[in-house]
Amino acid sequence: MIIGVLKEVMVNENRVSITPSGANELILSGNQLLMEKDAGINSGFTNEEYVRVGVQLTDHASEVFEKADLIVKVKEPIEEEYELIREGQVIFTYFHLAPNPKLANVLIEKKVTAIAYETVQLPNGQLPLLTPMSEVAGRMSVQIGAYLLQKNNNGSGVLLGGVPGVKPAEVLIIGGGVVGINAAKMAMGLGARVTVMDINKARLSQLDDIFSGRVVTVLYNSYDVANYVRSTDLLIGAVLVTGNRAPRTVTEEMVKTMPEGSVIVDVAIDQGGTIETIDRITTHHTPYYIEHGVIHYSVSNIKGAGSRFSNISFSCSSFPSFF
Repeated sequence: MIIGVLKEVMVNENRVSITPSGANELILSGNQLLMEKDAGINSGFTNEEYVRVGVQLTDHASEVFEKADLIVKVKEPIEEEYELIREGQVIFTYFHLAPNPKLANVLIEKKVTAIAYETVQLPNGQLPLLTPMSEVAGRMSVQIGAYLLQKNNNGSGVLLGGVPGVKPAEVLIIGGGVVGINAAKMAMGLGARVTVMDINKARLSQLDDIFSGRVVTVLYNSYDVANYVRSTDLLIGAVLVTGNRAPRTVTEEMVKTMPEGSVIVDVAIDQGGTIETIDRITTHHTPYYIEHGVIHYSVSNIKGAGSRFSNISFSCSSFPSFF
């Protein structure tokens, strides 16, 4: 099989779909790899590293689309790539099609076999290709939130962990899955007061055991969300419904009650967003906007800012074994 690897064209998407070690495994398994030149540069992987393991390089993305039986990407194709997709091609990437009907229609019209990383499941229901990126996103969401809370970034000037004599920040995480638990680990580690909400009572019991009661767990309902949001300094949207658009969990009226200069990081934006006032996707160039005095961060490829770490984590999920 000829496997094609492209240089990502989404704004500030610095990840690459296959690391040199992953490429080596695929080639040892009898596949050929055709890669667009410099695809790994922004993740810290040189062209020479790929050539050493037998990858063929090309200067043109069009050649990859033309010759590859299987295209392997990081993010979904964007409009400038639509015309390059060959009819009947197989594409393996994070698609997140729920909020993107235009792309879904293109794939249907071109009879593409589209395999979405985020929906690949093991027999036990685990999502092995989504989990490593969710871990990165959860941890980065707190790091980003702490930075945006600084006054020089239009934040309230709150320090997540507080200082002796000054109370720490209030962090509310909606969704107790992989993103939520990793966000909670980071926020708690920084000394914040952390609350996690989820609709699954069993999951909340697990989180209570994991954190030994140091994280407040609350069964999700609109009444309690409204009450908690009023005093929240950092709100993280971490809801996932596999293959579907994320549900709205926080209304605009609730956002209006948040403290001036507080921050929302909606990790669910690639599935349409779970906060009502998150109505647009931002980029790493312009990562946030302010509405009702609250900073809204809604970058869909949040992991692209931690590209090298993300790639190595993804590679550790036994990616080559899926071919």
